[in-house]
Amino acid sequence: MSPLASRLRSSSLVWPLIALGAILLYNLLFTPGFFHVEIKDGRLFGSLVDVVKNAVPVMIIATGMSFIIATGGIDISVGAVVAIAGAVAGVLIQAHAALPTVLILSLLAALACGAFNATLVAALDIQPIIATLILMVAGRGVAQLIVGGPVLWFKGMLPSFQALGSGYFLGIPVPVFVAAAVLLVVNVILRLTPLRLLIQAIGGNARASRYSGISVRAVKAVVYAFSGLCAGVAGLVMAANIGGANAALLGLYVELDAILAVVIGGTSMTGGKFYLLGSILGALIIQTLTTTILTKGVPVQYTLVVKAVVVVVVILLQSAEFRKRVGQLVPGRLAP
Repeated sequence: MSPLASRLRSSSLVWPLIALGAILLYNLLFTPGFFHVEIKDGRLFGSLVDVVKNAVPVMIIATGMSFIIATGGIDISVGAVVAIAGAVAGVLIQAHAALPTVLILSLLAALACGAFNATLVAALDIQPIIATLILMVAGRGVAQLIVGGPVLWFKGMLPSFQALGSGYFLGIPVPVFVAAAVLLVVNVILRLTPLRLLIQAIGGNARASRYSGISVRAVKAVVYAFSGLCAGVAGLVMAANIGGANAALLGLYVELDAILAVVIGGTSMTGGKFYLLGSILGALIIQTLTTTILTKGVPVQYTLVVKAVVVVVVILLQSAEFRKRVGQLVPGRLAP
């Protein structure tokens, strides 16, 4: 076996790539027009364009979630933070605030939510799932208090803000550029700082990291605050796309998609190494699968079941132990 083939086989990205390729191949064979992309009025249109655009919020949230899961934690409050950021933006737009004010204050609110989680997890040593459950439960109530009801519409009131969710630049949806900007900033930080090494060290062995002089509390505080900030960016994109702040439904269950995207992408829930590219692939897999299900007219009551089955299959294929057991039954196949 060549070194390239060996490296690909051992890569954590191989199974996500195979899964995404399989879903795309199914659509190529059985979904007419799925790969059709056309230009209208200088803008790209098509199912593939919609898949990438609609996957952006999960991509952004999964970026922050990757860091948290790599430390051995979890953040199930990101959906509520999405709603809070959208609510703050909606109120400010209704008050005729300028775009910079809307963006800065909304992101500061999301960052404050992340800091709240960071305080509970890093400073008070509360279990992450319990700490973030508090904001998950209370956050939507906070969002409704901010907007003064379940929904606050602001469509058409600040076109420059709505362009974040539904605008185009150079023919490409603006949300794609937002996701690219987030990933670029994250990659620069990871290259210029030891953050990646610190996160992986803590996820691998927090006690040994502490004994070696790493401030475990500080690193955890940073990643939880950053997760809140990512959720805020995603919340702005989602609110801008619909032209309103739906405190009850905006970002509902997005935390589950983000966690699945990270896990599908190869990051272990036990902590340690994380794979940002894998998380992006995971988000694309989830959105491509969702689009496929909706395109094929699967009844709504079965949509989540079909989605769950495919996700379980992908995760099983990623398991070395599962592939080993299958390989014992069928020699030469799926063996790690």
